[in-house]
Amino acid sequence: MFNIVLYQPEIPPNTGNIIRLCANTGCSLHLIEPLGFELEDKKLRRAGLDYHEWADVKIHATLEDLPASTTYALSTRGTTNYCDADYQAGDTLVFGPETRGLPQAYLDSLATKNVLRLPMLEQSRSLNLSNTVAVVVYEALRQIGFKGLA
Repeated sequence: MFNIVLYQPEIPPNTGNIIRLCANTGCSLHLIEPLGFELEDKKLRRAGLDYHEWADVKIHATLEDLPASTTYALSTRGTTNYCDADYQAGDTLVFGPETRGLPQAYLDSLATKNVLRLPMLEQSRSLNLSNTVAVVVYEALRQIGFKGLA
Protein backbone atom coordinates (compact mmCIF):
# COMPACT_ATOMS: atom_id res chain seq x y z
CA MET A 1 0.00 0.00 0.00
CA PHE A 2 1.37 3.47 0.87
CA ASN A 3 3.99 4.67 3.35
CA ILE A 4 2.63 7.45 5.54
CA VAL A 5 5.37 9.51 7.19
CA LEU A 6 4.85 11.90 10.09
CA TYR A 7 7.90 14.09 10.57
CA GLN A 8 8.29 14.97 14.26
CA PRO A 9 4.57 14.74 15.11
CA GLU A 10 3.53 16.77 18.15
CA ILE A 11 -0.12 16.04 19.01
CA PRO A 12 -0.95 12.52 20.27
CA PRO A 13 -4.60 12.38 19.12
CA ASN A 14 -3.60 13.23 15.54
CA THR A 15 -1.09 10.39 15.46
CA GLY A 16 -3.65 8.07 17.10
CA ASN A 17 -6.19 8.90 14.39
CA ILE A 18 -3.58 8.23 11.72
CA ILE A 19 -2.68 4.88 13.33
CA ARG A 20 -6.35 3.96 13.03
CA LEU A 21 -6.40 5.10 9.39
CA CYS A 22 -3.34 2.98 8.62
CA ALA A 23 -4.81 -0.05 10.36
CA ASN A 24 -7.93 0.24 8.21
CA THR A 25 -6.21 0.91 4.88
CA GLY A 26 -3.09 -1.26 5.05
CA CYS A 27 -0.74 1.70 4.91
CA SER A 28 2.49 1.65 6.90
CA LEU A 29 3.13 4.49 9.33
CA HIS A 30 6.64 5.85 9.76
CA LEU A 31 7.28 8.28 12.62
CA ILE A 32 10.38 10.49 12.45
CA GLU A 33 11.93 11.44 15.78
CA PRO A 34 11.82 13.35 17.96
CA LEU A 35 8.19 12.71 18.78
CA GLY A 36 6.25 15.26 20.82
CA PHE A 37 4.86 12.48 23.03
CA GLU A 38 5.52 8.95 24.26
CA LEU A 39 4.07 6.08 22.22
CA GLU A 40 2.27 4.91 25.33
CA ASP A 41 0.58 8.31 25.76
CA LYS A 42 -3.01 7.86 26.93
CA LYS A 43 -4.34 10.40 24.39
CA LEU A 44 -2.56 8.58 21.55
CA ARG A 45 -4.00 5.24 22.58
CA ARG A 46 -7.49 6.69 23.08
CA ALA A 47 -7.56 8.20 19.58
CA GLY A 48 -6.26 4.98 18.02
CA LEU A 49 -8.63 2.88 20.14
CA ASP A 50 -7.71 -0.77 19.77
CA TYR A 51 -6.16 -0.39 16.31
CA HIS A 52 -2.53 -0.16 17.42
CA GLU A 53 -2.05 -3.91 17.13
CA TRP A 54 -3.33 -3.86 13.53
CA ALA A 55 -1.11 -1.02 12.33
CA ASP A 56 2.42 -1.31 10.97
CA VAL A 57 4.26 1.50 12.81
CA LYS A 58 7.99 2.12 12.55
CA ILE A 59 10.16 4.74 14.26
CA HIS A 60 13.05 6.40 12.40
CA ALA A 61 15.74 8.83 13.48
CA THR A 62 15.75 10.83 10.23
CA LEU A 63 13.93 11.23 6.94
CA GLU A 64 16.91 9.59 5.24
CA ASP A 65 15.92 6.29 6.91
CA LEU A 66 12.70 6.01 4.89
CA PRO A 67 12.00 3.36 2.25
CA ALA A 68 13.17 4.26 -1.25
CA SER A 69 10.10 5.08 -3.34
CA THR A 70 8.41 7.96 -5.07
CA THR A 71 7.94 10.57 -2.38
CA TYR A 72 5.29 13.25 -2.11
CA ALA A 73 5.42 15.88 0.62
CA LEU A 74 2.37 17.83 1.75
CA SER A 75 2.85 21.50 2.48
CA THR A 76 0.91 24.74 2.45
CA ARG A 77 3.95 25.96 0.45
CA GLY A 78 3.32 23.38 -2.29
CA THR A 79 2.04 24.42 -5.70
CA THR A 80 0.74 21.08 -7.03
CA ASN A 81 -2.80 20.06 -6.15
CA TYR A 82 -2.81 16.72 -4.27
CA CYS A 83 -5.30 15.33 -6.84
CA ASP A 84 -2.85 15.98 -9.68
CA ALA A 85 -0.23 13.55 -8.35
CA ASP A 86 -0.02 10.15 -10.06
CA TYR A 87 0.01 7.89 -6.99
CA GLN A 88 1.24 4.31 -7.22
CA ALA A 89 1.15 1.61 -4.55
CA GLY A 90 4.30 1.84 -2.45
CA ASP A 91 4.61 5.64 -2.72
CA THR A 92 5.68 7.59 0.36
CA LEU A 93 3.53 10.48 1.62
CA VAL A 94 5.34 12.83 4.02
CA PHE A 95 3.57 15.20 6.42
CA GLY A 96 5.15 17.78 8.73
CA PRO A 97 4.56 18.60 12.37
CA GLU A 98 1.38 20.41 13.31
CA THR A 99 2.94 23.73 14.33
CA ARG A 100 5.57 24.32 11.65
CA GLY A 101 5.30 21.93 8.71
CA LEU A 102 8.20 20.31 6.89
CA PRO A 103 11.62 21.98 6.75
CA GLN A 104 12.14 24.11 3.64
CA ALA A 105 15.42 22.32 2.88
CA TYR A 106 13.55 19.00 2.71
CA LEU A 107 10.87 20.46 0.42
CA ASP A 108 13.60 21.93 -1.79
CA SER A 109 15.17 18.47 -2.16
CA LEU A 110 12.03 17.21 -3.92
CA ALA A 111 10.81 17.94 -7.43
CA THR A 112 8.35 20.84 -7.38
CA LYS A 113 5.60 18.54 -8.72
CA ASN A 114 6.09 16.28 -5.68
CA VAL A 115 5.37 19.02 -3.14
CA LEU A 116 1.60 18.90 -2.86
CA ARG A 117 -1.05 21.03 -1.21
CA LEU A 118 -4.73 20.77 -0.42
CA PRO A 119 -6.80 23.67 -1.75
CA MET A 120 -8.29 25.94 0.90
CA LEU A 121 -9.32 29.54 1.32
CA GLU A 122 -6.48 31.98 0.78
CA GLN A 123 -6.51 33.33 4.33
CA SER A 124 -6.39 29.82 5.85
CA ARG A 125 -3.18 28.65 7.53
CA SER A 126 -3.59 24.88 7.38
CA LEU A 127 -5.87 21.92 7.94
CA ASN A 128 -5.70 19.44 10.82
CA LEU A 129 -2.91 16.89 10.28
CA SER A 130 -5.04 13.76 10.63
CA ASN A 131 -7.68 15.21 8.29
CA THR A 132 -5.04 16.06 5.70
CA VAL A 133 -3.53 12.57 5.86
CA ALA A 134 -6.98 10.98 5.43
CA VAL A 135 -7.85 13.15 2.42
CA VAL A 136 -4.57 12.38 0.65
CA VAL A 137 -4.55 8.67 1.49
CA TYR A 138 -8.06 8.18 0.16
CA GLU A 139 -7.25 10.06 -3.06
CA ALA A 140 -4.19 7.85 -3.52
CA LEU A 141 -6.30 4.75 -2.79
CA ARG A 142 -8.95 5.92 -5.26
CA GLN A 143 -6.32 6.29 -7.97
CA ILE A 144 -5.19 2.67 -7.52
CA GLY A 145 -8.78 1.42 -7.51
CA PHE A 146 -8.93 0.84 -3.73
CA LYS A 147 -6.80 -2.26 -4.35
CA GLY A 148 -7.07 -4.71 -1.45
CA LEU A 149 -9.94 -2.88 0.26
CA ALA A 150 -13.50 -4.15 0.49
